[in-house]
Amino acid sequence: MSWSNRYIGTPWREFGRSAAGCDCWGLACLVYACELGIALPDYLGAYVSAEEHAEIAALIEDGGRSPLWTAVTAPAAYDLAVFRRGRWASHIGIIVRPGVMLHMAGEDAAKLEDYRAGQWASRLVGIWRHAERIGGAHD
Repeated sequence: MSWSNRYIGTPWREFGRSAAGCDCWGLACLVYACELGIALPDYLGAYVSAEEHAEIAALIEDGGRSPLWTAVTAPAAYDLAVFRRGRWASHIGIIVRPGVMLHMAGEDAAKLEDYRAGQWASRLVGIWRHAERIGGAHD
């Protein structure tokens, strides 16, 4: 059984940061806290609505410039994949294994999906590893 099975079906909830419901960043916060013991910033109050993609994109871009995140070309479990939605990089998926991510599928629930195919393949902006995971501490 994969760690990801514990999160499949978590309902979508705007600004959600718990198992009761999450948006895509909230799911990353939940997984990192529960599985890795890493507290990601919740960004609550940093944007008005999850629909405001420009603000979310700015948060993601700032994270990419942060010393806490390193771009990687060989994805591993728990890395974060960043995707464009429209013109903004505003969606996050958590790598389960190369080719498969856990993410909030629209306003539905957390699901597994292949990020190398379908709608996600052309939208992938990059994959990032948290500094506390460099060297494979949690793989």
